[in-house]
Amino acid sequence: MPRPPIDIPLDLNSLLARATAAFKSRFGRAAKYAAAAPGRVNLIGDHTDYNHGFVLPIAIDRYTVVVGDLAGRPGAPRKQSTLWLIDVDETLDIDLTLPLTPLPGKAANYLLGVVQQFIDRDIPVPNFDVVVTSSVPIGAGLASSAALEVAFATFLEQVTGIELDKKEKALLCQRAEHKFPGTPCGIMDMYTAIFARAGHALLLDCRTHESESIPIGTSDDAGILIIDAGVKHELAEGRGGEYAERRAACDRIARKLGVAAIRDATPEMIEMRQDILSEDERAKAMHVIGENARTMQAADALRVGNLVRVGELMFESHASLRDLFEVSCPELDVLVDAARRLRSEGPRPQVFGARMTGAGFGGCVVAVCTREGVMRVQSELADAFAAAFGRSCAMFCVNAVDGAKAMEVGEKR
Repeated sequence: MPRPPIDIPLDLNSLLARATAAFKSRFGRAAKYAAAAPGRVNLIGDHTDYNHGFVLPIAIDRYTVVVGDLAGRPGAPRKQSTLWLIDVDETLDIDLTLPLTPLPGKAANYLLGVVQQFIDRDIPVPNFDVVVTSSVPIGAGLASSAALEVAFATFLEQVTGIELDKKEKALLCQRAEHKFPGTPCGIMDMYTAIFARAGHALLLDCRTHESESIPIGTSDDAGILIIDAGVKHELAEGRGGEYAERRAACDRIARKLGVAAIRDATPEMIEMRQDILSEDERAKAMHVIGENARTMQAADALRVGNLVRVGELMFESHASLRDLFEVSCPELDVLVDAARRLRSEGPRPQVFGARMTGAGFGGCVVAVCTREGVMRVQSELADAFAAAFGRSCAMFCVNAVDGAKAMEVGEKR
């Protein structure tokens, strides 16, 4: 599936206007319903979510927008839905009242899985026409699939007249991704797309689904920079992809240790069970244990505005993801190393910390900078990347925003 350009960001109003114009052009009438959900960047806490651990993401001002109306309006309803994902140039005509099954290689699986979850809850879903567009880049580790699923679930709430409990909506979208695209993801992305608050990070306990919103940039005016390495990761490469392998390995480690999840293990437990754990399994377990601790420490530091400490923990997280969990790649490492060199320049550096973010195997780096330092950080990291790989990498700053919402067609925000 091609990746839409990451260096041409579209704000929410522009996305809504684009989607409604496309809908009217395609279907000859105005859209009646609209919904939006944000992407996310995880400040720290990767590969902890499906291990029942802790994460610290923010929702970002890059959105997926869904607009539509019941099929066939005006006049008699049509016994078919048309789903048009304009960024990836995919159209699907399908009767949603018939049994649904995954369609190999189709981005529409993210929509069909959500529809099936509504049906499984005895919520009748009528046929409708829909247009989807997004400024969340695909395959960059910024939760494009969760933004799509949550925006579409929010759209379906309007179409069906049934408002879901927010936690249940997050779980619904997670199950949709498990069953149709086939990605065994954790709950972080969907939960963030629903519960995030503007100006805050979200400390989420992925076991209990309890969360705390923590203000960001309380002592320093922080800027959050995302750098796309241009290496697309693919989490749904069948059920044997590297992401699925990492999750299966963690489940296997937990079974060997006799715990519900690696969250419940300790370093001492890993050391004592060298007889049953391979060296690779011990490394994977130690990453998860250490990452949970780092995430809680970062939340504590953020509460008191200590961005220097947050940055230190971010660098430590990247090293663990690279060396113990083995999900980084040279492009991500070069960017983080360049940020680390900037960090060592003096008592008040222009970058606090940087790390790969998301599942890995490509994707993005997130850097927390001073506001005045963002431009220099961009320049230094761009130069380091170009010197290493002979090409450019896309960068953009993001703000922490609210979660998903239904929208009035044509409203201004």
